[in-house]
Amino acid sequence: MVALSLPGYGIGVSQAQVPLDAFRWIDFRDATDAPTVAWVTQTLKAEKWTAIREIGVQWDAAVVVTSDRKSPQAMPAADVYTVWNVSLAQHEAQPLVRGVNPRLLNFTSFGATGLQAPEMGLVYDDCLGCDAPSTFFTTLYYNFKEHAWRARWVRGNQTAALWTGGTVDGVTRAQVYGLLTDLTGHNVLGTWSHYDYGKTKPAEDFVFQYSVDGASGLEQTQALSGKPADAMKDKLCRLNAGQSTTAAADPATAVLARGQDSELCEDFLGTAKGKPTRRPTTTPPANNRGRSTPGAPQPAPPKK
Repeated sequence: MVALSLPGYGIGVSQAQVPLDAFRWIDFRDATDAPTVAWVTQTLKAEKWTAIREIGVQWDAAVVVTSDRKSPQAMPAADVYTVWNVSLAQHEAQPLVRGVNPRLLNFTSFGATGLQAPEMGLVYDDCLGCDAPSTFFTTLYYNFKEHAWRARWVRGNQTAALWTGGTVDGVTRAQVYGLLTDLTGHNVLGTWSHYDYGKTKPAEDFVFQYSVDGASGLEQTQALSGKPADAMKDKLCRLNAGQSTTAAADPATAVLARGQDSELCEDFLGTAKGKPTRRPTTTPPANNRGRSTPGAPQPAPPKK
């Protein structure tokens, strides 16, 4: 997993700043952390896991990452990971998300000021070696009202869909996504999936925006259309053009930008500038040998 480092900022909580030491990773080799490790292990004793990989503590709750290996001979890459909330006040635990190939990112600014502390980004896949793997994104955050860790945009083990694998006969799919920052300084995730059905039917676009409501702190999923959808497409395709975004400013979140170099984005940006969606062909045909000389007499037509 990507190493996580704390950023040099805080977010207001109840008119106060969250201290940088409010969250910390447990050191499994440190004797002072041994009681926390023992507490988490005892709490998860009845659950299915092979190893405890990470324990992050914030006040009275821990976010815990466990892995489960099918057999002693199985390769580590095939491990299935589960992210848990573990109470440090009572022996209670709840699974948050489950998947493979997790990438734990830096803290983001999805959380609403006054309600949440900075939220940790997590990217993971739903399966390994399957026909149609999908990649998802969520944030893990400490919920002050529940005194527990929670995940965003959860639907079973699925969260915000970044990328969908697999192919469908007769359909060409192109995908773009990116992490943006709105005018208030909070992160917004945008995704764009384009389906080209050839001559069967008109192409379709599915554009989504994932965010957190600034007033309630609840996550939002919005399907965009019309001008808002075009505006999101433009922002996503320009991520590599020097736009000021979290993905560009923080190397740890670079995984949250993909598809900007695709033909889909090239065509869209070309159209937005009033240029043709396809570049004209200037290469001479293969049978052009340069035998005709400008101004030279042309051969007489064949006699009938």
